[in-house]
Amino acid sequence: MELQAQEGRLIAAAGLGRVLVATAVSVERDAVAQAFPDHGGTDVIAVGVGPALAAASTASALTAAALRGTPYGLVVSAGIGGGFQPEAPVGSLVVADEIVAADLGAETEDGFLPVTELGFGTVRHEPPADLVRRVAESAGARTGAVLTVSTVTGTAARAAALRERHPTALAEAMEGFGVAEAAAAQGVPVLEIRAVSNPVGPRDRAAWRIGDALAALTEGFGKLAPVLESWNRHDS
Repeated sequence: MELQAQEGRLIAAAGLGRVLVATAVSVERDAVAQAFPDHGGTDVIAVGVGPALAAASTASALTAAALRGTPYGLVVSAGIGGGFQPEAPVGSLVVADEIVAADLGAETEDGFLPVTELGFGTVRHEPPADLVRRVAESAGARTGAVLTVSTVTGTAARAAALRERHPTALAEAMEGFGVAEAAAAQGVPVLEIRAVSNPVGPRDRAAWRIGDALAALTEGFGKLAPVLESWNRHDS
């Protein structure tokens, strides 16, 4: 542990940022961590399920690192999620060009209004475009909006409504926007990467392919690890 702490101090002294990868649960954390066997400048943690806990846990990790003098230069929200069909089939990898809080707002008789149209808050974060492009090319991933929801979609009607409001959406998950809010509060760039485990729509556990999605997550991070680290060194 002391050796890792010394390494972190040397990285910080050289002006090089570290990468924090935030997953929801331990199986996602372990799938990503397989791509970083020697850790280096990348830490992978499980921050909990849902945007609120993800934001709080990510903020705590960022603050602790900054106080130690080993700040992170990039935060990545990662894990499995639902994919909008047919653009994001099960087993595919999605890199967010927008991280969107899809259900943060108000229901009205005229439809859903995001908090931005109510005159406060934000519902969208945009990861660095160059990083999104390089990561997607390296991992063979699709790029599009990833929606953060507090209630996972379980009907065709809700899936259709989300696609109507967010036509570029490829996936939905529950933590990305919370992680992005924590990163933005400390001025750290953010990325979101999702491996598709199931279609967005009617809830059918028999159709889920969690094992395949976790394997795709490991494989994808194995390909893009050098990209994350080189971008972070040169651009943070």
